[in-house]
Amino acid sequence: MNIIKLNKKFLLILFIFLIPSSAMAGDLLLKSLGHSSFLIKGREKSVLLNPFKAVGCASGLNEPKVESADFILASSKLADEGYNPNNKLMFVEPGIYKLKNILLKGVEVPHDRVGGRRLGMATVWSWEQNNLKIVHMGGAAGEIDIETQIILSSPDILFISIGGGFKSYDGREASDVVKRLKPSIVIPVYFDRGKNISDDCDYSNEDLFLENMQDFKVRYPGVSFEIDSKRIDKNTIYIFKD
Repeated sequence: MNIIKLNKKFLLILFIFLIPSSAMAGDLLLKSLGHSSFLIKGREKSVLLNPFKAVGCASGLNEPKVESADFILASSKLADEGYNPNNKLMFVEPGIYKLKNILLKGVEVPHDRVGGRRLGMATVWSWEQNNLKIVHMGGAAGEIDIETQIILSSPDILFISIGGGFKSYDGREASDVVKRLKPSIVIPVYFDRGKNISDDCDYSNEDLFLENMQDFKVRYPGVSFEIDSKRIDKNTIYIFKD
């Protein structure tokens, strides 16, 4: 498989000047697999985000099947967001990777509120699929600098943690990031969806986030839905209650 890792110092330059050859336009299927894991299926590629082991805050959930995707994008190698028992092709380290016709851009953001001193750094991913720019910030909990903001700005779809606790933005912090990045569609992850989870997870529900996102419409699509890349429902938050 032809995978090229490009020099990290050219990340911002490539983002501004290089337009990747993306998958064909059309419907993009988004399927929630629980926790912060999603399957994103386009015409040419299927991407699995943050597969997890059913432990801790993911206890009782069905573990995602990594065979269902062409490759994995993970926030870190922690068991609840980078579990890869069958050694599937997984990108977890920051950098720029060219995988056939998809350009993957991974940047570091603290995985906690103390600059990564507790949990290290998470990798935030940006890529284009079916002519849609997608950003996954499931593992981020710290500040983003101006260079990172430029790389991640104006996505069509933004996945972002909202539940608080020690490794997730809370609703107010997440809303501030959303307002800086200006996405069309927001998909929250890492929050209390009504499941029986440990008190140690310290997740809140979506209420605080929605209180700070009054300019956005809210939709509850269930477990999966399709997005037409030619007809994006802008300023919309999709709450998956899987």
